Amino acid sequence: MCYAFEDIGLGCFWSTDATGRVTYFSPAAQTALGGEQGCIGRSFNELFLPSEGESERSLPFLMTRMRRFEGHVVRSERAGSILWWSVSAEPVMVRGAFAGFLGHCEDITSERRSAEESSHLAMHDALTGLINRRRMSQLLERTLTNCAAQGSPCAVMMIDLDRFKQVNDTLGHAAGDALLKQVAERLVRVVGNKEHVARLGGDEFQVIFPGEEDRGILGGIATDIIAVASQPYSIDGNRCIIGASVGVAISPFDGDGSEELVRNADLALYAAKGGGRGGFRFFIKDLLKAAEDRRLLEEDLRDALERGEFEVHYQPVVRAADNRVVGVEALVRWNHPEKGMISPVRFIPIAEESNLIKGIGEWVLRRACAEAAGWPGHLRVAVNVSPVQFADEGFPALVANALASSGLEPARLELEITESVFLQEGGTTNERFKALKGLGVRLALDDFGTGYSSLGYLKNAPFDKIKIDQSFVRGATEAGSRNRAIIAAIDALAKALDMETTAEGVESFDQFDLMKSLDVTQVQGFIYSEAIANEQFEREIDSGVWVIEPNGPALQRHDRQAMFRRIGVIHDEHYYPVVLRNLSASGALIEGLVGVPVGTKFVVDLGEGQLTVSTVRRSRKSQQGLEFEQTLVADGNGGLCTRSRVSSYPLAAAGLPANTRVDGPHQMGRREDGKASMPAFGMASDWNGAMKRSEDD
Repeated sequence: MCYAFEDIGLGCFWSTDATGRVTYFSPAAQTALGGEQGCIGRSFNELFLPSEGESERSLPFLMTRMRRFEGHVVRSERAGSILWWSVSAEPVMVRGAFAGFLGHCEDITSERRSAEESSHLAMHDALTGLINRRRMSQLLERTLTNCAAQGSPCAVMMIDLDRFKQVNDTLGHAAGDALLKQVAERLVRVVGNKEHVARLGGDEFQVIFPGEEDRGILGGIATDIIAVASQPYSIDGNRCIIGASVGVAISPFDGDGSEELVRNADLALYAAKGGGRGGFRFFIKDLLKAAEDRRLLEEDLRDALERGEFEVHYQPVVRAADNRVVGVEALVRWNHPEKGMISPVRFIPIAEESNLIKGIGEWVLRRACAEAAGWPGHLRVAVNVSPVQFADEGFPALVANALASSGLEPARLELEITESVFLQEGGTTNERFKALKGLGVRLALDDFGTGYSSLGYLKNAPFDKIKIDQSFVRGATEAGSRNRAIIAAIDALAKALDMETTAEGVESFDQFDLMKSLDVTQVQGFIYSEAIANEQFEREIDSGVWVIEPNGPALQRHDRQAMFRRIGVIHDEHYYPVVLRNLSASGALIEGLVGVPVGTKFVVDLGEGQLTVSTVRRSRKSQQGLEFEQTLVADGNGGLCTRSRVSSYPLAAAGLPANTRVDGPHQMGRREDGKASMPAFGMASDWNGAMKRSEDD
C-alpha cells in the first residue's frame, strides 16, 4: 500500500536515526531532493534550503525538539528552480529513548505557485504588470507611517495621459491597451523602481518617492516623465502621439495621511491639465480654493453662450516686410457678468473637458466669418479648431454653412489646426483635410514644433502656413540658444513647400529684428498689437489699409518676474513684513525697509514653509536687492519655488507669524532674560500705502 501511495505521487515517506540522518526516503522523491548523491545517510535538514529569516519554527529547531510536527513548509532547489514541500514527522521512541523520526512530505510547488499568482493578480494590474490601486494604497500607508516615524518626507505623483481617449476612439481599445503597456514601460525606466509605480485604472498612474522632498529633483523627474510619455508610439503600424500631465504633493507639508496627500496631488494634476496640459504642478493651498472656483466657473460656462457673454477679439497678423496688417487671428473672450473678462487659459480647458468646446467653437467660427465679411477684401481671418471639432465628421459641413451664411469668400478663412489631430496617418484625417480644402479655405499648422512634429504632416496635409510657436521665439535671442537655427530651418522648409510662416508671441525688438533677418513672412504679438474688439478693429481698417509701427522693449527679459505681493524677511530675532517687487531664480527685489546695509543676511519667507537664505547685494532707500544662497526652481506653473520646505510646526514654535499681514517688525521669540529686543531696521514711511496697493492688487 505504501509503495502504491509513493508510486502515484501522492507523497513520500522518510525516516531518520537519532542523529537526524536519513535511513529511508521514497525512491520517487530521492531525485528531486537528493540529486545524484541521493538522500540516504545525509542529514535531513541538508536536503532543504535554510529558512528565510530566523524563527523558532525553522526545520532544524523542530527536529531538535524531538516532538511531533505537521505541515511545516520548506523549500528545496533543483536545476535552478525552487520547489516547495509540506513536511510532517512523528518521533520514534525505543525503550523510552528517542530513536529518530518517521515522516511524510508532499510536493506543494504547484499549489504554492498558484497561490502566489493569485496574490500577485490581486495586487497588480493585469494589463501592465504594475502594482494596482489596492496595492499602492497599502504601500503608501505603510510608507507614510515609516517616514513619519523617521521624520522624513514622501512625495506622491499623479499622472494622467492627455489625448488618450482619442486613441481609444480612433484606433480601438486594443490599440489603447497596447499604448498603456508602452507607457508603463517608459514610466518604469524614468522612475527606476517598478514597485513604486502603479496604474490606478484607465489612463491614470501614481508614483511614490519615499524620502524625497527636493522640488528641483521632483520637477526634473516630472519633466522627464512628460517628455518620454509624449514621444511617438507605434501601435500596429499606426503612429500615435499623446501627452501627460503631472501633479505632485509632498508629505508632511501637503498632508500627513494617504487620502489627503493623494487628494492634493490630484488637485495639482487637475491644475496642470487646466493650465494647458503637458506640464506639472506642485500642490499649493490655493488649489483647494481654485478647485471650488473652477466648479463654479464650469456651472457659469454652461450658460454663458446662451446668455451672450462671449466676444471675439482679433489680434493683427502683420507682414514683417512693410508692417502692413494682412489678417487677424480670432480669439474668444468671456465677459463674465460678475468677474469681468476671464482669460481663455482658464475657461478653454474647462470647455474641452466638459464637452462645451464644440458649441463655443461653432459660435466663434460663425461670428468671425460674419464680422470678417464686412472688412476690406484683402484681410483674412484665422480661427482655431480644437481636436474635438476636427474629429467631428460634420465639421466640413459646418464650415461650408458658416461661409454661405456670412457671404465670406472661402480663401479669406484660415483654419488653425494643431498637431494633436494627427493620431493616425491616413484614414479619416486625410479625408477631413480633403473636404476642407475642397471648400477653398486655407489651413495653418499651429504651434509647430512644440509636439513631436513629423514631416509627414507637411507631406500629406495641404497646409498653406506654418505658425512658429512662441516658445521658440522667446528663447531665440538668448546666448547659446538653438531656437534661431530651428526657426531658420522651419522657415526654409516652409518656403520649399510654398507655405507662409507666422512667428507668434513677438514682444521685443531683438526678437522682431531676428524674425526679419530670418525672413519670416508674418509676425504676430504685442510688438504690433494685442487682441482688440471688432469695433476698434473696424475703426483701424476704415481706410482700407492698416500699417502698424512696431513698439516694444529693446530686449526680451524672462529671468525676473515682476510682482507686488506681501512676504516676510527674518533678521536676528525679528520678522519684517515687506513687499516683493520682482523675483528670479537667483534673487529678489524687496521694498519696505530702510537703513539696511549691503551684506546683511536675511531669511526670506515666501510663504507655505518656503524659506531661503539671502544676502543684501544692493540697498537704496526702501529697496534691497537680494541674492539667494540656493537658487529657486520652477514650480511647474511658470513660477518659482524653493527646493525644500519647513513644516508649519517648527515655524510656529519659533514665533513665525501665521501670515504676512503684520504692520511692522515682529519679535519671533522672547530672550532668556524675558526682555524684548529692538529691531535693527526701520519701516519705510510709505509702508501703509504699499500694503494697501498690495491688497488692492
